Amino acid sequence: MTGQPDHEVAIVGAGFSGIGAAIKLDEAGIRDFALLEAGDGVGGAWHWNTYPGVCVDIPSPSYQFSFAQRDDWSKTYAPGEELKDYAEDCVERYGLRSRIRFDQKVTEATFDERGDHWELSIADGATLTARHVVGATGIFSQPKPPEIDGLDSFEGTVMHTARWDHSLDLRGRRVAVIGTGASAVQVIPSIAPEVERLVVFQRTPIWCLPKPDKPRQRGLLNRVPGAQLARRLASQAFVELTFPLPAHFDGVLPLAKVGERVGLKALREQVHDPILRDKLTPRYSLGCKRPGFSNDYLPTFNRSNVELETAAIESVTPAGVRTTDGTEHDVDVLILATGFNVFDRGNMPPYPVRGRDGIELGRWWDDHRFQAYQGVSVPGFPNLFMILGPYAYNGASYFTLIENQSRHIVRCLRQARRAGATTVEITEEANRRYFDSMLSRRRNQVFFRGGCGTANSYYFDRHGDVPFRASPTLEAAWRSARFDLADYRFAAGSAT
Repeated sequence: MTGQPDHEVAIVGAGFSGIGAAIKLDEAGIRDFALLEAGDGVGGAWHWNTYPGVCVDIPSPSYQFSFAQRDDWSKTYAPGEELKDYAEDCVERYGLRSRIRFDQKVTEATFDERGDHWELSIADGATLTARHVVGATGIFSQPKPPEIDGLDSFEGTVMHTARWDHSLDLRGRRVAVIGTGASAVQVIPSIAPEVERLVVFQRTPIWCLPKPDKPRQRGLLNRVPGAQLARRLASQAFVELTFPLPAHFDGVLPLAKVGERVGLKALREQVHDPILRDKLTPRYSLGCKRPGFSNDYLPTFNRSNVELETAAIESVTPAGVRTTDGTEHDVDVLILATGFNVFDRGNMPPYPVRGRDGIELGRWWDDHRFQAYQGVSVPGFPNLFMILGPYAYNGASYFTLIENQSRHIVRCLRQARRAGATTVEITEEANRRYFDSMLSRRRNQVFFRGGCGTANSYYFDRHGDVPFRASPTLEAAWRSARFDLADYRFAAGSAT
């Protein structure tokens, strides 16, 4: 197909990634875009994840756009419903509602080399074309069910934390939670007081750190000049010290050891039974996998109606869960806190993407390992940009990532307009240079310094890599504004 596409840009996903990219495109005068959202509402992870206790695990002064700050969060770590409300507010404030198309699940994206544009297939049978595509689907969109024999045979109720059924009353029920990741850390203490009995099936203990979470005095910062900025700067520094620096520069700044001491102190103080405490103690380095932040999770295991089961699950039976030691736990409700398909095939992005010569992006990554220039672009896939590509996220606030990646994308699209280009493609040499620079920093990352072998971490992809951006946040921001545009090839094809 040739001729002009339906839109200059199609943004796939109306979570915060898509919302942030749309706002920045609009500000840059790139207004011919459509946001395609598979769901029936905005907010992405905060639209889908509504389980009891859901909240952000980064302080709210950092977990928001720098250009659209609020100071009326009810707590330092905002509840999920407030993040959902914030997404709605951003959509209204920046006039995006009319350009969002709900219930538009993209099932395939194919680059048309004759027309220099992308063809997006929609689940309802429609097709939309766009010169450029911005992938903004995130990674916490597709729940990952556990691979356990007999799961389909369970005669009670089964639900994943990311698809919570609020019509289900857990009061007085026997409940099992499979998983002890970040979602479980929030769900378990929220439901424990109301259920009759709660069995938590733990494969790997999680590092759980205290959470400086306090109720906020709404509007106070509006009356103190400079206080909001000071609070955000302090929050940004706290976030930097709790993940990017310890994770990526462990060989230079062994800050992870400080965090481990804090976590072990919390275990000693909050868990009474020494045998139980030992079962909850991680045997891997802090930073190998996503930690939890909670003041309630560990003390929950002191409750008489809560049991921690560390024996491996053999199978799910019609009546409950059987472990390898022969114990069968009878339960009424089975909650799967088993996370998401992150680096699994078909999640980044969650549909086939075919670039030049019909090469499929997932297959390209299978052959070449996960990589993308500054986490944005991949050679052979012109006019395709990602908010969360491999080696994009350094572990700081996701909003910082969105703003950095959007700045990168806007620079490319503005240059394409100036050059009259219909294709924008990262060069193989620039991509190789960036990938090599990320690999060269491995020696200082906590992931590759031992201690992660028992973590069962989704940080590690199927190639054994950890495609995080090994970079301080300030460096990532600086490079998004100053990378050499000559790293891209801008060309005018037959479509001009």
